[in-house]
Amino acid sequence: MNNLKDIPVLITGGCGMVGSHLVDYYFERGQKASATYYTHPTIDLDEVRHKADYISCDVRDKALMQQIVSRLRPQIIYHLAAQSYPTVSWEKPAETIDININGTVNLFEAVKNIRKETPDYDPIIVIACSSAEYGAALTPENVPIKETAPLQPLHPYGVSKVGQDLLGFQYYCNDGIRNIRARIFNTTGPRKVQDVVSDFTQRAVLWEMGKVSAISVGNLQTQRAITDVRDLIQALIQLADKGIPGEVYNICGDSIYQMADIITIIEKNLGKKVPVAQNPALLRASDEPIIYGDAAKLKACTGWKQSYSLEQTIADMLAYWRHKLC
Repeated sequence: MNNLKDIPVLITGGCGMVGSHLVDYYFERGQKASATYYTHPTIDLDEVRHKADYISCDVRDKALMQQIVSRLRPQIIYHLAAQSYPTVSWEKPAETIDININGTVNLFEAVKNIRKETPDYDPIIVIACSSAEYGAALTPENVPIKETAPLQPLHPYGVSKVGQDLLGFQYYCNDGIRNIRARIFNTTGPRKVQDVVSDFTQRAVLWEMGKVSAISVGNLQTQRAITDVRDLIQALIQLADKGIPGEVYNICGDSIYQMADIITIIEKNLGKKVPVAQNPALLRASDEPIIYGDAAKLKACTGWKQSYSLEQTIADMLAYWRHKLC
């Protein structure tokens, strides 16, 4: 890849957990990427505000999306902006579909409209798709699941991600807009909220501080392959550089963990047993028993490999929460 400073970059959803780490990546290499954020970002904007040129934007606003892309003319676009929580999608299905699908349409239409006057505008777009697209296909006999598996989502969030995925495919086929669909499996790390590892590590620190009596848990028997967000960032960067436009790639860790294993790793880090209490509200009506993807296609294309163990990820997340909650 050319000198990063010479390549204009746009990150939609730059105040989400993944987006903020992408901002870190470019900032640490001497570049302030442009990044959009929504009114109520997932992370604290003050943690990253100085690291990128942040723009307030609702991706559902077609005119504003057109204005931003037309002004910046980014050569690399990471499309991460989304309503990204399955639990929220049950409560707000229409909003989830609107943000994730119509926001994606608005981005592609902005590129398409620029090309009417500037035909040689040819960015690469990496779309943050999801393992949630596989849904019911994620059965023990089908894992590690390949990109060719049927898409059978089990919640509105998964449906919205299928929509994003297929929109990328059709804009590539019909309009020649280069894009890569990254089906991201369970990913966590510092700044993450509202996933199992972040909930458990945050509660563990609160328990350590004497503010809660136990870690609230749901189903501890489900199994997940878990990737550190910093490894995910490397995969996205490498896909932007080496990925084949029009293709889809699983991004997934190599090791499977039961949710109970996360508690064990936390206890090892703390050096003591931590009480747990099951919370019925954390039990889903439908929940994939195992989520594990085959990342062979990604590895063959880019040479990607994991650098962070789950033990290191959890240690870093505990440190993050100790700093954040003190």
